[in-house]
Amino acid sequence: MLNAVIDISHHNSIANIAQVQQAGILAVIHKATQGTLYMDPTFSNNRRQIQEAELLFGAYHFGTSGDPSAQADHFLSVAGTDTVLVLDFEPNPQGHDMSLLEAEQFVHHIFTVTGRYPGLYSGHTIKEALVTAGITGLAQTELSKCWLWIAQYGPAPLIPKLWDKWTLWQYTDGAAGNPPHTVDGIGRCDRNQFNGTSDELRAFWLAGGASPSFNSDQPATGNE
Repeated sequence: MLNAVIDISHHNSIANIAQVQQAGILAVIHKATQGTLYMDPTFSNNRRQIQEAELLFGAYHFGTSGDPSAQADHFLSVAGTDTVLVLDFEPNPQGHDMSLLEAEQFVHHIFTVTGRYPGLYSGHTIKEALVTAGITGLAQTELSKCWLWIAQYGPAPLIPKLWDKWTLWQYTDGAAGNPPHTVDGIGRCDRNQFNGTSDELRAFWLAGGASPSFNSDQPATGNE
């Protein structure tokens, strides 16, 4: 595993991007959009800083209840199609949650436009949604075609049975979970393990996250 990926949003501040790079961070995934109208106000400037520092850059969309295709188009209009893309599927503290069906429609639309499925970021939300829907097989949901970014702050990740391994594991939100919780140049932030080597990480990014088949033979720590 490689502890070299962070994810940030307007809740974080990049004080010194050179320090971030010197801390061993290789990739940054930044919130781009939410719903059909919101754009993270720090996205464009932070993207420029991150890319100028020659760090790998990715973008995520926070899904909400509402037209999933319109959300996907909004996301792509901000993030573009030339980077790693992710759907953030979790409870919405500001309104109604994105449903499982809406998440499926969102990733389908991304695939239709870009030719590749985005990553799926989630924790208990996806596990509970799959159980509620009675989904136990790959063919029952298009979400199974997404590479998995699991959020879990215990000693090891337990993943839904639809996936045989995880690609990214968010092991801390900057407070809960295993240390380290901070990154020089930013401070406390979400940190992630990558299920592979630095060369595999770069290859994965170069492919736009098109396939999780790059993953090492390391199995998932456990399934739920």
